[in-house]
Amino acid sequence: MEKHEFKRASHVVLTSHTNQIYKDIPKVDWGNKDPKKRGPVIATISDKSNRNAIGTHSGSYTVYRALSIAAGHFPQDHKADLENTEATTSIGPYDSWFDPERIVSIDPWGAQINEHFSDLIKEGMDIRPSIAVTQARLHIPEIEKSIEKGKLKIDGKVVLEDSSIKTTKVAIEPVWYLPGMAKRFGMEEGELRKILFQETGGMFPELVTRPDLKILLPPIGSSTAYIFGDPSKLADPKTELTCRVHDECNGSDVFGSDICTCRPYLTYGIEDAARTAQKGGVGLIVYFRKEGRALGEVTKFLVYNARKRQQGGDSAATYFHRTECVAGVEDARFQELMPDVLHYLGVKKIHNLHSMSNMKYDAIVGSGIEVVNRLSIPDELIPADAQVEMEAKKAAGYFTAGEVKSGDKLEKVKGRDID
Repeated sequence: MEKHEFKRASHVVLTSHTNQIYKDIPKVDWGNKDPKKRGPVIATISDKSNRNAIGTHSGSYTVYRALSIAAGHFPQDHKADLENTEATTSIGPYDSWFDPERIVSIDPWGAQINEHFSDLIKEGMDIRPSIAVTQARLHIPEIEKSIEKGKLKIDGKVVLEDSSIKTTKVAIEPVWYLPGMAKRFGMEEGELRKILFQETGGMFPELVTRPDLKILLPPIGSSTAYIFGDPSKLADPKTELTCRVHDECNGSDVFGSDICTCRPYLTYGIEDAARTAQKGGVGLIVYFRKEGRALGEVTKFLVYNARKRQQGGDSAATYFHRTECVAGVEDARFQELMPDVLHYLGVKKIHNLHSMSNMKYDAIVGSGIEVVNRLSIPDELIPADAQVEMEAKKAAGYFTAGEVKSGDKLEKVKGRDID
């Protein structure tokens, strides 16, 4: 295959410079019911005169794209051909889309670019989707075992003959509406912009030089929703909804590490979500990229070593303390933005929430979504070495219907040695 080399720009043009402030950039009226009046979010750089957002599409992959351009392998002026890329399932619009305070971290119109902004695209504007919806089949070993044990049935609609699960997948890039974000966190927009600028090493100068730009596409990972059953039923509070909101854990989710409960809790949630769909309800798994409590894998592995090597061994009594010693905080996650995906999908009521986290529960309920039942991970699914994590979390106040250990009982919950 012939290798193409593409030319790179020969000089730097600062996007915060006064000659880069254009009068006729498309305005964004966040929360407007009419998508055309709301306006498109344009974060592409092929034509800077149209840009009305800070940052660019593709989240953390923007850096890889930049490297590819630097190597001459990627055309810097490429415009995407979006023919036939439309969503396989229509989602919304819902009333929550029109509340500028209800959804502030994603663009609810992000999957319908071709439908609502085709005229602007034909005029030459490089508008890109920030949400994509497709169909898939999930092949999961734990699901196959559940089928073998009779816990989950093959019905040919949700669970297919090859033991796979039919699902609708929704990939969602972050699109931050800064005024709404600031209000969500109870602070002034200017203060939020200043902190984002300072703590990213000045990555986006427009945060402090372009107050007219109200939208930021941050270079972070996206989120993915997996829907089992009819997606339109998500918005019907009378239809049973089983949901798990899951924060990424690469070691467990992908590689099966037994030091935590992440994968078994995730796969159990998928099983129960599929079972609910089979009964005429709908299941939902939302997967957020927040590796290691938003501290990252390097920090997480350092904490593992510290826990295993400390005097007295890995103990539930010191579980959170060792994380704080290394990272400076027990948990860097915040869940205030998490319900936005649920509101994008029209969710008003969750009948079965697979989560022991009070932060997640409080954020969901606080955003106006009713939760009927909370479900903790079954004891038989907790790996032996993960008992340290589980007992520490329960002792710290995580939701559980079981025993909460304290004092000597908590200290006696030990993990294996590092070797």
